[in-house]
Amino acid sequence: MSIAPPAPAQGATPIARRALAPDLSRGLMLLLIALAHAHMYLSGHPAGFRGYTLDGGVLDRLVAGVQILLVDGRALPMFAALFGYGLVQLAHRQLATGRSWPQVRAVLRRRSLWLLAFGFCHALLLFFGDILGAYGLIGLVLVGFVRREDRAVLRAAVVGLVLHVVVLFGFGLLTISAPKGDTPAAMADPVEALVMRLIGWSGMTPTYFAASVVPAFLFGIWAARRRVLEEPAAHRPLLVRVATLGTVLAVAGGLPLTLVDIRLWEPSDLVAVSAYALHSVTGIAGGLAYAAIIGLAAGRMASGHRSTGPVVRALTACGQWSLTCYLLQSVIFVAVFAPYAGGLGTRVGDAAASGIAIVTWLVTVVLAALLAPRRGPAEAALRRLTYGRYGATGRTADVA
Repeated sequence: MSIAPPAPAQGATPIARRALAPDLSRGLMLLLIALAHAHMYLSGHPAGFRGYTLDGGVLDRLVAGVQILLVDGRALPMFAALFGYGLVQLAHRQLATGRSWPQVRAVLRRRSLWLLAFGFCHALLLFFGDILGAYGLIGLVLVGFVRREDRAVLRAAVVGLVLHVVVLFGFGLLTISAPKGDTPAAMADPVEALVMRLIGWSGMTPTYFAASVVPAFLFGIWAARRRVLEEPAAHRPLLVRVATLGTVLAVAGGLPLTLVDIRLWEPSDLVAVSAYALHSVTGIAGGLAYAAIIGLAAGRMASGHRSTGPVVRALTACGQWSLTCYLLQSVIFVAVFAPYAGGLGTRVGDAAASGIAIVTWLVTVVLAALLAPRRGPAEAALRRLTYGRYGATGRTADVA
């Protein structure tokens, strides 16, 4: 007996019909990701808690201070919240086709398993600080929260916040006590770098899962159920509160570590570690605030019934290509910074690395804009692996 192929639209939304705010958030978020990662390819200098050089010039210290305050530990939670948001969108579209929850759960887990595989390959070939593996892991372990009641989701988020502080405090103590060497990105031997990337990834993936991803992921689920980013005008008071309070908490909580890492304040080790943990936990508020600010901007565009300009369209295309652009950043960084490639990792400081990060991000934005509305190659591959060839046709895009 033959089985009819599944409908091509399973789990996918035509790009022209996608909501503006989630994709715009992802496109801008990739700039923060690039800034947070570029300096991790540098070597040959003593580094602080967030990996910035402690002996840089005035401009390097200024750039490091701004990024510690506004970027580091803020981009990852924003990415995690958008991942949880997107998982709910995907589940809702699957359920709308008539599939049962067990069938939808199987699809989400299969997609998460492939995302974990993408993360493994990313770490194997390019970057030890991969975050795809953590998102794949959280999708495998916590997919059930997509269907749990709000109270259970919020309770789990609070537990995640407590765990976040405990793990990061321990990691801060380890950072102070352990001898500091070059990261795998700075190793001259490609084979040795590969081995160390995998070792680092195998440790960092569960750490990201336990300490950085869970709370924001769960808040993203809660927001997606209310279509906060798809319907920002209807949730303007909530978005204003999150944007305001989140920004205040992130800046106030990030200031102590900023002063420590740019050497304007030299407290005791215990106080420094506490500042590190505070910086990280308030970064969750900062990531949510950034998503809320972009949601408000998108709502204002929609309320004015104005067509988006070329810049917004380009940023939105980048968001639709978020997986491809994220991986492409690592390709460029390895080509520019790695000792066995461009070799700039030992010759530039934090300010120059951030400049390269901005240019890299702009390249990915332009590329996505030029090739839109096609799906990015990584998005197409993930969709094909998740759904098979019947679900991989058409100019549609998965939610990243």
